[in-house]
Amino acid sequence: MREEWEKRLNHIRIRKEDMNKLVMNFLVTEGYAEAVAKFRMETGTKPDLNVAMIMDRMTVKKAVQCGNVEDAIEKVNDLNPEILDTNPELFFHLQQQRLIELIRNEKIEEALEFAQEELAPRGEENQSFLEELERTVSLLVFKDISNCPVRELLDISQRLKTANEVNAAILTSQSHEKGLNTINNIHSLSLEIVRKLVYLLALAQNIILVSSLFNK
Repeated sequence: MREEWEKRLNHIRIRKEDMNKLVMNFLVTEGYAEAVAKFRMETGTKPDLNVAMIMDRMTVKKAVQCGNVEDAIEKVNDLNPEILDTNPELFFHLQQQRLIELIRNEKIEEALEFAQEELAPRGEENQSFLEELERTVSLLVFKDISNCPVRELLDISQRLKTANEVNAAILTSQSHEKGLNTINNIHSLSLEIVRKLVYLLALAQNIILVSSLFNK
């Protein structure tokens, strides 16, 4: 099956320039700064964002992934205070993640105080925020988290979800909305070509994950 699929892909022609732009867009969006620099050197394809901006964005994303949410909020504000000022949902989710980290570290009194002072007022203004707050606070009710119906909030996947949301917001603030360039570039291409592009981008991602991208 795989051999047949790859054989079909080999018969589809894509302009090298278009492919390079799509790969560069993927690398910039996902934050592979070192790969961006190497790919530019090897192909001459210019990224829409400079490497320093990518590194700043990845620093924020990594902070959230590590549970250092307060540090991440400070870094976002250093980059552009309007990101959180104009995106109440993102700010709430970051504050929610701060509450989750306090609960994870068993800082119960601090968690309750934080929820009451920082999140409760936002819940009064927004029903969905209130529901999310109630779900998060329910973590405190269960001594055995394995019995908690919302225990997934303590999973690493929750951190990743919040980190990805922050990543997308910073990209947008840098006039580089995630996926926009890729969509524009492939808008007029056939379905078969799009499938090949997706396949190649996925392949590029796998190569990066095993730390061998552009090492040949």
